Amino acid sequence: MKPFMNEQFLLRTPTAVKLYEQHAKDLPIIDYHCHLSPQEIYENKRFNNLTEAWLYGDHYKWRAMRANGEPEHLVTGPADDYDRFLAYARTVPMTIGNPLYHWSHLELQRFFGIYDLINERNARSIWDRVQAQLDGEGFSARDLIRKSNVRVVCTTDDPTDSLEYHIKLKQDADFQDVKVLPSFRPDKALELNREGFTAWIDKLASVNGKPIAAYDDLLSALDARIAFFNETGCRVADLAIDVMVYADATHEEAAAAFAAALRGEKASAETEAKYKTFTLLHICRQYAEYGWAMQFHINAARNNNSRMFAKLGPDTGYDSINDSPVAYGLAHILGALDADDKLPKTILYSLNPNDYHAIGTIMGSFQGGGTPGKIQFGSAWWFNDTKDGMIEQMKALANFGLLSRFIGMLTDSRSFLSYTRHEYFRRILCDLIGEWVENGEAPDDDELLGTIVRGICYDNAQAYFEF
Repeated sequence: MKPFMNEQFLLRTPTAVKLYEQHAKDLPIIDYHCHLSPQEIYENKRFNNLTEAWLYGDHYKWRAMRANGEPEHLVTGPADDYDRFLAYARTVPMTIGNPLYHWSHLELQRFFGIYDLINERNARSIWDRVQAQLDGEGFSARDLIRKSNVRVVCTTDDPTDSLEYHIKLKQDADFQDVKVLPSFRPDKALELNREGFTAWIDKLASVNGKPIAAYDDLLSALDARIAFFNETGCRVADLAIDVMVYADATHEEAAAAFAAALRGEKASAETEAKYKTFTLLHICRQYAEYGWAMQFHINAARNNNSRMFAKLGPDTGYDSINDSPVAYGLAHILGALDADDKLPKTILYSLNPNDYHAIGTIMGSFQGGGTPGKIQFGSAWWFNDTKDGMIEQMKALANFGLLSRFIGMLTDSRSFLSYTRHEYFRRILCDLIGEWVENGEAPDDDELLGTIVRGICYDNAQAYFEF
């Protein structure tokens, strides 16, 4: 029996241990998609206690606490921070089999040197020992980034964002060892049926300094914001595509849909699809002009619980996997861009594992142009961000493409403590390749395998994004 989470955690073979220890363990991190606050990084936020660092904004943990029967006032409500931590300490022992069990222990171990099994009985001891460290030096936002050996952080930013804190960070002489770069996230420009669309258009007009009275004004404003993001260091765009749509559309049809939306009219499904398609293709062609990589996050069903959405808003733990069709829309979007030779580097994620084979084969239809892995099958995302989910995603990629060109892991997190997920991923990667070697399915060639492991963990992303 192996000890719980020892140095060989998740590494079942001697080859896996060698690959991890010699090639993966000490590599820097490129976090090319996360939800950290650039303001908190610039202001070098200090955390008052473990709950603030661990539970604020972490809807993975919130879902587990609710499933364990904890009342909402201990999850997102006004409860005392220690009482909220105590509720999570009660929950952790019940999460065996869930990645939260491993992640929570890794975070305590790697950042605070605490190897206790988390439970209600020792909660006070853990709380006090962490508090003593947080009250000292070395645990601010920037400290946690540096402790994790992070070289690049790409935040998620609306086109209307001023990027004030990215600009300040770029000029901050005390934080030049880490790049903090914006990512362009134009979801709200596409969702013309969503509540608040016209208010967002007004905000876009305000930050751009020009009125938006017609569709061409919108496209010009988006072009201007893309140029501004590029000047500020942006090299990555992102888009949530909950339903992958494609419809042949003309400029006139998209313009008419936009004009109707400004009048407060709701678009039909067909009209919405045409507007989204034409607008998305325009934006993506701009990405290609600037050499950006774009990310499509597909097939999430968001805010399922209308009562709790009204109470708490989005990103509070009430989302799930969607099962809308992907193949037709995705292939046609990529095909339309490729037809004009305007297909950017693209990273494809789906929240539904049933889409993996479709994505793996569609992306193979658009590789080329001299860029290794130009179209990427993105890391196992959100609900798939588990041991089994990571293995399934990497096996699908290996079966249909080149695992060796994979750009690897990202945090997709709001927590500064989430960088231990990169260790989790790297261990699983090395174990998977080690298993192939031990089974005679891959050669015991340290030079080849070391190059592949280092590529997936760091080198491929560095080359792909050209940071």
